[in-house]
Amino acid sequence: MATAGQWLEGARPRTLPNAIAPVVAGTGAAAALDGAVWWKALLALVVALALIVGVNFANDYSDGIRGTDDDRVGPLRLVGSGAAAPAAVKRAAFACFGVGAIAGIALALTSAWWLLLVGAVCIAGAWYYTGGRSPYGYSGFGEVAVFVFFGLVAVSGTQFVQAGRIDWVGLACAVAVGSFSSAVLVANNLRDIPTDTVSGKRTLAVRLGDPRTRTLHLILLAVPFVASLALVARTPWALAGLLALPFAVRAHAPVRSGGLGMHLIPALRDSGVAMLAWAVATAAVLFVA
Repeated sequence: MATAGQWLEGARPRTLPNAIAPVVAGTGAAAALDGAVWWKALLALVVALALIVGVNFANDYSDGIRGTDDDRVGPLRLVGSGAAAPAAVKRAAFACFGVGAIAGIALALTSAWWLLLVGAVCIAGAWYYTGGRSPYGYSGFGEVAVFVFFGLVAVSGTQFVQAGRIDWVGLACAVAVGSFSSAVLVANNLRDIPTDTVSGKRTLAVRLGDPRTRTLHLILLAVPFVASLALVARTPWALAGLLALPFAVRAHAPVRSGGLGMHLIPALRDSGVAMLAWAVATAAVLFVA
């Protein structure tokens, strides 16, 4: 039976910036429209956190039963390591999805009914990333899904439920956060190219190959700072987003230097830190703009 510490590690807390940053950025975008609502922001945060932890457990379960994690390099996987029974990890995943669904229903009932459909698509996307007979994460679409769900949908959705509409500022923030979030997954999949190739998991990194995946990581980290320059049209203080640049440089350092395996783990961590730093800095100036 897995310990509490192992369950916590299995939830992959280092991925939480992927959930927090979109809500922070989306709330800043809502504030730019004079529409920030604190309790809706909190509900959006519950949805995002529940989905990210749920997808982590779902990936743990699906990869574990397929044997993809048998020779994994990186953080503990509950099923792959034998620390927890597959059924228990699957239940944990669906419990998280349930929490996210409840919070999402509350937001939909106070915003727009069609958000229920968006939520259903998000949960399905979380499960079928590595679950089901033909998981799209095994076919190279994981980064696209992360960009859409934890970038476009999460940021724009957070702005919409609070301000009642989406504007170009929210879309710019959504593209920036989506790029950061995809960079985290790119670093993860770069690390796993050898084992994913053997197991038949055709991630985007496997398809692109090592050199081009490293270039993609750099491009994704650069996009948010281009967004900061674009946001100057809303407020010159949007340049505060450039304060995250040192974190992005640090995130790409092990990728640029040719790091492999465990040496790439700091790239995942620091890509997330850069994302959160950018979101906080940008949201702060949008609140006062």
